[in-house]
Amino acid sequence: MGTKQETTAEPQASVPRFFYQQITVKPAEIQNVNLQGKTAIITGANTGVGYEAASQLLGLGLSKLVLAVRNLDKGKAAAAKLSASHKVAEGAIEVWELDLSVYESIVKFVERTKTLERIDFIVLNAGVAHAKRVFNEKTGHDEMVQVNFISTALLAILLLPVVQAKRESQPHPTRITFTSSEVAGWTAFAERKDFPLLAALDKEGKVDMLDRMFVSKLLGQFFIHRLAAIVPPSIALINSTSPGSVHDSEFNREHDKTFSGAAAKVFMKRVANSAAVGSRFVTDAIVNHGEETHGLFLSFTKLYKLAPIIYTPEGEKIEEQLWSELMAEFAPFKAEEIIKSVTEK
Repeated sequence: MGTKQETTAEPQASVPRFFYQQITVKPAEIQNVNLQGKTAIITGANTGVGYEAASQLLGLGLSKLVLAVRNLDKGKAAAAKLSASHKVAEGAIEVWELDLSVYESIVKFVERTKTLERIDFIVLNAGVAHAKRVFNEKTGHDEMVQVNFISTALLAILLLPVVQAKRESQPHPTRITFTSSEVAGWTAFAERKDFPLLAALDKEGKVDMLDRMFVSKLLGQFFIHRLAAIVPPSIALINSTSPGSVHDSEFNREHDKTFSGAAAKVFMKRVANSAAVGSRFVTDAIVNHGEETHGLFLSFTKLYKLAPIIYTPEGEKIEEQLWSELMAEFAPFKAEEIIKSVTEK
């Protein structure tokens, strides 16, 4: 199951090619785009790439911005800084609580989005990268898998009927952009043959935490591929992108405290961009492309397929299994019914 665009998009670049692009491709500031009258929601927006993307959208005239954050105090501080920098109208920036570790918080957040007059852009940027194993207290899932994949998937599904309803009051369908990563294609995904998959990822024991982060991004790309195949761009344009390597984001703050992480950070400062520069790739995916990106991945402003394994026979089986497990996980939220109701209208 896939999208028409897959036949023309290139496979993702190799690791050496990625670093070549990282060093040589420097995105210009986005210009000649007017977002006046439009509304955006950005998760994980109080620091790093999310914050910088928010700033860039405001600089393009965005009229309404919702910062979806886990820590309200930090979110309010970010909003104050953005307001001062862009001199926006009072009430143009709102800070809403969203804790992706807690399903109830996701449901509450989605309910609140119904109060917005329109939703032009949703940027699903929030994520975690732990240096040590952490398990979600309520679900028991590996916390990186929980936040980067499972909860983000639930949020996207629950938002579908909301954005479909908003379609009547805006000329274009909502664009849902996932902040993903090239590293989705770099993992060997050792658990890929295990059944059930989520339970295998939840097993206690020693894990390569960097690879687990890669796996969480790959799982997210499996979800993007399946969701975009089911939901047409006339309802929601679903794409994904990457900021590339960024040296001053808080995403890797736990890894930076380890010996290997500190050593890697020295190297990354030489090749990685600042969050302000890397986020331009995200902003580009939000405002500069159309339906040709549906279900695909933008890397350094160029359109690619998702991780290579997704398009193999083995990948098809993995995707089917993951989707089945997600729908079981989301049964209390009637996810299957939501998707069916949205796509059958």
